[in-house]
Amino acid sequence: MLPSSEPPDISLVIPVFNEVESIDELHAQIAAAVGGMGRTYEILFINDGSRDGSREKLNELAARDPNVSVVHFRKNFGKSPALAAGFARVRGPIALTLDADLQDDPALIPDFVARIEAGADLVSGWKKLRHDPVDKTLPSKIFNGIVRKVSGVALHDFNCGFKAYRTACIRELSIYGGFHRFLPAFAGARGFRIEELVVNHRARKHGVSKFGAGRFFDGFLDLLTVLMITRFRTRPLHFFGLPGAGLGAVGMGLLTYLAVLWTIGEPIGTRPLLTLGVLLTLAGVQLLGLGLVAELLVRTTIRNEEIFSISDEITWRDPRALGAPRAPAELPAASFPLAAPSHLASPQPTASQGI
Repeated sequence: MLPSSEPPDISLVIPVFNEVESIDELHAQIAAAVGGMGRTYEILFINDGSRDGSREKLNELAARDPNVSVVHFRKNFGKSPALAAGFARVRGPIALTLDADLQDDPALIPDFVARIEAGADLVSGWKKLRHDPVDKTLPSKIFNGIVRKVSGVALHDFNCGFKAYRTACIRELSIYGGFHRFLPAFAGARGFRIEELVVNHRARKHGVSKFGAGRFFDGFLDLLTVLMITRFRTRPLHFFGLPGAGLGAVGMGLLTYLAVLWTIGEPIGTRPLLTLGVLLTLAGVQLLGLGLVAELLVRTTIRNEEIFSISDEITWRDPRALGAPRAPAELPAASFPLAAPSHLASPQPTASQGI
């Protein structure tokens, strides 16, 4: 049986890294959950350089199920590149992401889809009750609290891999590095509607976790980049200028104070404040200069797609507007002749021309 050429109703993107024991069970659970909805679907497995037999298992699965597609990476590139590869290939209007370790419960797929169809652009899972050790849950709570404060997106769990997206949303999101956990922050910065759904987080049945404590340190570094991209991408001087101006002002204040002491005869050459004042002033000038250089780069590299996001557009050529008569502009009688010359007359748009 060949897969349909028509776009499916739902696309599922699942990164896989050494999860051979979970693949068949996950596929069966997804098929049961989506099949019960009466919707067409596709499952995109992204094999992120697995070396445990996942490649062969996925090939076997794709051979017997026409709804399954597989992408094999040459090596382990990470979750963000895996999601990027999957998002580039989704064909349905709704895309969901799940982890392949069976900790995400596919039975909740209908709830995610219902939220998207009700108007949400991104629905993020919240593992309210986690079946993980405290060395993972405690750092995660701290990390989520900081991201929530910095991004302004009121989610409890940015790290949850169980999410649903309107495809129009993911088309505007760029994923690389370790930015998969910040997708809600990116979407929120572009004005998309974000909601949260409590999910059933299950204990791991097979294999081991692929993420260690080091991911939280990496996450905090990535958070600085997210802050720069979401809030200051089009005005970097504001990012560098505030600390630069602050440091410069303190440095100049110290130097002014020392200059006053010098004019009344006190020696200042050996005072630590002199070194501190010079360093702070130089740091402030450097930050301001860096901000100005960044502004020049922005002016030559920024694209319209980065400074606004269009949800809908209706023009007079749009089929939805063709049936509505357009009221003529009211002009003074003396401002135009009673009959325009034939060579200046504008043809009236027809239905075929409008479309």
